[in-house]
Amino acid sequence: MKFYDRDTEITLLQSIEQKSLHTAQMTFITGRRRIGKTSLLIKAMESYPCVYFFVAKKNETLLCAEFAEELKLKLNVELFGTFKTFNAVFGYLMELSKTVHFTLIIDEFQEFYSVNPAIFSEMQHIWDSKKNFSKINLILCGSIYSMMKRIFEQSKEPLFGRATQRIHLKEFNVETIREILADNCPAHTSEDLLAFYMITGGVAKYVELLVTANAFTPDTIFDEVFSDNSLFLDEGKNVLIDEFGKDYGNYFSILSLIASSKTSRVEMESILELQIGGFLDRLEVDFGIISRVKPILSKPNSRSIKYQINDNFLNFWFRFIYKYRGAIEIGNFNYVKEIVRRDYQTYSGRILEKYFMNKMTIEGNFSSIGTYWEKGNQNEIDIVAINEIEKRLVIAEVKRKSENINIDELKQKADSLSKQFKDFSIEYVGLSMENM
Repeated sequence: MKFYDRDTEITLLQSIEQKSLHTAQMTFITGRRRIGKTSLLIKAMESYPCVYFFVAKKNETLLCAEFAEELKLKLNVELFGTFKTFNAVFGYLMELSKTVHFTLIIDEFQEFYSVNPAIFSEMQHIWDSKKNFSKINLILCGSIYSMMKRIFEQSKEPLFGRATQRIHLKEFNVETIREILADNCPAHTSEDLLAFYMITGGVAKYVELLVTANAFTPDTIFDEVFSDNSLFLDEGKNVLIDEFGKDYGNYFSILSLIASSKTSRVEMESILELQIGGFLDRLEVDFGIISRVKPILSKPNSRSIKYQINDNFLNFWFRFIYKYRGAIEIGNFNYVKEIVRRDYQTYSGRILEKYFMNKMTIEGNFSSIGTYWEKGNQNEIDIVAINEIEKRLVIAEVKRKSENINIDELKQKADSLSKQFKDFSIEYVGLSMENM
């Protein structure tokens, strides 16, 4: 599959590379697993001298032996003796970079916690003492969001304040997904586009898996997801268990409820019989997996809060794979596919709302985009978009089928909201799959 998007990130990485010709640069890049961080770095640095280290969970001496082989291969240097510690490897490279310019990528950087936690302090000491004379372009990449955030953003950590740039790589937006489908399945329908977006959420690896399998319709996509040896079935555990550690059971239970539309804290606590405030805070702040949703224009201290899973695939995984893991484990995939088909209309309708929000966001015509509801979940409105410069308000109803949209009812639901925008022009619109 060809390389898509990432123009902004490639431009930034290459500008950092140019800066490192004159002064040392340290960039850290984060993003969930499978998002395409390594592919991005290889693409951006393909024309530059580059050394790539992958930090596996193994003995430090064995790792350093692998790193030494990479050094000899990529920098064509003669090494005298052996490196048994990363302290020695990094010290050598920082010294070398005084006279030789190169990029050093360290992938899965957070895994040094498993190898030798002292490495971060050792790196800090070497960096601080040698960076002013160095011409190294150091890129530190990690897929466990909470650990990377801790390493670089907690003030008590050795590498706090050392990075000169940060990149948080996100999923492909809906325009890129449309481009991918247009290239690989020119005859695709809006239904195909919605299902493809619903499963992949723009995560590069999932896109690649479906494209490789030639799975572009809802049925072929579900056949690919729910099959023997499918990489999708264990993906939620693979992505999240390292993040959550021993408490993953409680986190999984909360995420399963959110994916099943139990989105308020009170509702979840009544089901779990557990105080979950701390778990919700960590899911939002430390892990970046969920976000709070408030009615647009609500006050900062408003208690009218719902929670949503940010990642399309993880939402699907908790709703249909984790929830029905008993059937999955005995290979009864047809049973689960029937449940997906039964709930598809309702479930995909919520994804369609997210699709249009993403589309409106990248079009760049609004200062804020959100949703709206009143006390007791009354008068729910799918999308409210505000352009404060033009004093323009868009109030939208989203339905899979255009014939199910009633603009008169939408105006009635928006009566209280519209009164807060007396000097705005207000546009009431219906958005359906025809508008994708």
